[in-house]
Amino acid sequence: MATQSYWVETLGCPKNEVDSAKLIGQLEADGYAPATSAGDADVVVVNTCAFIDAARQESIDTVISLGEAKRSDARLVVTGCMAERYGSELSEALPEVDQVAGFGVPVALGLKPSGQPIPSFDLLNLPRPKSPRPWAYVKVAEGCDRNCGFCAIPSFRGKQRSRSRESILEEVEALEAREIVLVAQDLASYGNDIDDRRAIIPLVAEVAKRTDRVRLLYLYPSDLTDGLIDVIGATGVPYYDLSLQHASAPLLKRMRRWGNGDKFLKRINDIRQRYPDATIRSNFIVGYPGESEADHDTLLSFMRDAQFDWVGLFAYSREDGTHADTQDGHIDEALIKERLAEASELQDTITFTRRAALIGTEMNVLVDESGVGRSHREAPEIDGVVRVPAAFPVGTFQTVTVESVAGVDLEAK
Repeated sequence: MATQSYWVETLGCPKNEVDSAKLIGQLEADGYAPATSAGDADVVVVNTCAFIDAARQESIDTVISLGEAKRSDARLVVTGCMAERYGSELSEALPEVDQVAGFGVPVALGLKPSGQPIPSFDLLNLPRPKSPRPWAYVKVAEGCDRNCGFCAIPSFRGKQRSRSRESILEEVEALEAREIVLVAQDLASYGNDIDDRRAIIPLVAEVAKRTDRVRLLYLYPSDLTDGLIDVIGATGVPYYDLSLQHASAPLLKRMRRWGNGDKFLKRINDIRQRYPDATIRSNFIVGYPGESEADHDTLLSFMRDAQFDWVGLFAYSREDGTHADTQDGHIDEALIKERLAEASELQDTITFTRRAALIGTEMNVLVDESGVGRSHREAPEIDGVVRVPAAFPVGTFQTVTVESVAGVDLEAK
């Protein structure tokens, strides 16, 4: 019998990429081979995102598109956040789907004769193949114990479940990547659920011994301790991704979030005093229910003062089952778009100015692919890149000098 093949399409955040990598590892361990395209595969898997409405629509569009592209005898499997959140409802809405598999269900088992039980398994701790790129995401925990007003993730990802440090370090070593990017829904809280508070600090130090670069994504601001700031800085990658969401104290309270602009700015200035070469990223929601003009002005003023290197801006999206969906003060979509455009224009100017200031400086880059590198200032896939000579071998570190800036990208030689 010919070897069966698979195609995995991944949508959403880096955490989904980790899940897909583990699914691929399981499929290949079960004897499946990668297909050259979705149309050639025996099983087509879509790992979906359900974070906001736009992500859900993209997931649905992708499922429909791949349903049309696949062979008539191939199976189409939907997994990931939408599968977990909507389950049978998704099966009814998308008749072209053969199987909706929530977290922990090996998609290959859908090909086995009916009547066999489909066991669950621990996706979080599945082994992974060696990274095909010079860098790799590593998920250190699943789920979240927070109750942010806008977020539905805990309702389908569950409470935080941290992996053991040993299992994480084994995965880091097996990946053989030159940069490891640690991710989780609430990364700085790693270990809290197993009575090991601040466990993220020794974990980062241990990962740094096993790779050239370690980078952290998604840090809740109240957990950004002095110890965490310093262990990040000591790795040589002073990149701080702070999940702030807004700067207005009253609105953050409505969001069920900690902090305010003054507290955030004090911490940002503290980071830059300790590590002048630090890069700081954040993300903000525009148009959360009850956001006044004063709240919006507070956010803009904070962005001017903070001078973030990178910012992700998102229009508020109503999510069933969240606290925000039940709150009053929902804002007209046209006004949300106007505020989003204003904030985006401001940050675009700040980012360009900060990138242009790097012209003439020397930096060390990891070559991700031919002609494309990243310094400590750029996280993979979400920030700009450094354009480098195509002759540089992929997977090597190179010292370059920045010559010019093109949008958010740097040109170097």
